Amino acid sequence: MYIAKYIYSLFVLLLISLPQKAQQKSKAWVSDLGNGYYKNPVLNADYSDPDVCHAGNDYYLISSSFNEAPGLPVLQSKDLVNWQIIGHAIQRQFPLEHFDKPQHGNGCWAPAIRYHKDSFYIYFPDPDFGIYMIKAKNAAGPWSDPVMVKAGKGLIDPCPLWDDDGKVYLVHAWAGSRAGIKSILTLNRMNAAGTQVTDEGVLIFDGHPSQPTLEGPKLYKRNGYYYIFAPAGGVSTGWQLVLRSKNIYGPYEEKIVMDQGNTPINGPHQGAWVETPSGAHWFLHFQDKGAYGRVVHLQPMQWINNWPVIGVDKDGDGKGEPVLTYKKPVAGSPVITPSESDEFNANTLGVQWQWQANPKSTWMMSFPNRGALRLFSAQLPEDFHNYWDVPNLLLQKFPADTFTVTTKCSFNPNPKLEEERTGLIIMGASYASISIIKKGTALQVVSAVCKEADKGTAEVQNILATLPDSTCWFRVKVKEGAVCHFSYSVNGVDFIPAGEPFIAQPGRWVGAKVGIFCTRPTKINDSGFADYDWFRVE
Repeated sequence: MYIAKYIYSLFVLLLISLPQKAQQKSKAWVSDLGNGYYKNPVLNADYSDPDVCHAGNDYYLISSSFNEAPGLPVLQSKDLVNWQIIGHAIQRQFPLEHFDKPQHGNGCWAPAIRYHKDSFYIYFPDPDFGIYMIKAKNAAGPWSDPVMVKAGKGLIDPCPLWDDDGKVYLVHAWAGSRAGIKSILTLNRMNAAGTQVTDEGVLIFDGHPSQPTLEGPKLYKRNGYYYIFAPAGGVSTGWQLVLRSKNIYGPYEEKIVMDQGNTPINGPHQGAWVETPSGAHWFLHFQDKGAYGRVVHLQPMQWINNWPVIGVDKDGDGKGEPVLTYKKPVAGSPVITPSESDEFNANTLGVQWQWQANPKSTWMMSFPNRGALRLFSAQLPEDFHNYWDVPNLLLQKFPADTFTVTTKCSFNPNPKLEEERTGLIIMGASYASISIIKKGTALQVVSAVCKEADKGTAEVQNILATLPDSTCWFRVKVKEGAVCHFSYSVNGVDFIPAGEPFIAQPGRWVGAKVGIFCTRPTKINDSGFADYDWFRVE
């Protein structure tokens, strides 16, 4: 009887805890309008090159992550509108030594996720090394170690297909910067396990005549046709192309099935076709919004004469344009958004956080009994020019067009060391920050800006004040146009403006990011540290 009551109590506690966990709701952007409709983008953050698969009653989305670690974020949804981050498919990038320092714009490019025979597969490219595959029974992980499927430079945007006859294929595009060729698609056969290509590959489509900058292919089969959904025309200016053929090797017919039309949604392309259990069809794709990154839109899709039409086709020519609002695919799902704020009370870091390179255990430790995240000051790289070079920046994506970040910090530098520093940063090819620097026995508040940081320029600092003690609140308000206004407070109530407004800039293939850091200029056997009490996004 006691055991039955104990199990029942645990069950009740589980029921109570599940809705609370599901109530993660952004204070910056919510796509679900609460009336059965949604507004685009469904993910107003930098989830570049999205791909989606369906398993059971859930949808799973992954995106490019480039040099960030952990990489390949995995998101889950019940209705294609409300998404939450459930983990990352890779914790560190290989080769480890190569990615122990920032490799801006390198690393994990456009991936593909598929659910096949009770397992999830992700194929992702590193344009400098080749195409990898990882596998998991649960999309939240753990994922297997990467297997090299096809080695080589310039291999990008892979997508597998398990055909009806048991044959396994892999299609991919090419990066001209590494391979010297581009705007073409190559098809390989793979072994039954999908772990290795078994031939040299065949050219199946050349985009040069009419589809420049052809890339990002996604391979499907429907009604006897092989379909390749592929963007063309450039990231910010292009369109969504679809190819079809009765033979996987072609020849392929081509049709533009969505472009910007009369909407403000530029370059609507590269994404994933999803069919719901009810037989409805949807397409998720990205839009390049500069400093805000590549945000994700959801479009209705229908099939006419065995061609997809994506979005709304107002003139009936078979080519759609994006919708701004639309009826949700599934009614009744709770409102959930990706994690943003973090109270730092848990044993683990929130899943929204990523480093600029493979992390080290000495950079950060959760300190749950103090309700804080401890950042230890890490030594700046030997070839340091500015914070573009620094691996231990703890960052997350911009969550909306306008938002405010506030964080509380207590700084404890080593008394024997000069120039230890901690603060809040907006990171991109140019960056700005508000921070505390130890100078002598004083803790000074400093605003800093570094324009064209990616070119190695030095940052310009401005000393604002000397702190009365070790505690400081940092804040940045991001307004339309990615205009950032920094401020600080010594009491958590009155905030003092810090420096001129700064216009955030994208990084290399990614949007700007916001986060915290703690650094020191030299080696020491007992570094100082900063305890961050919380990080709140509103």
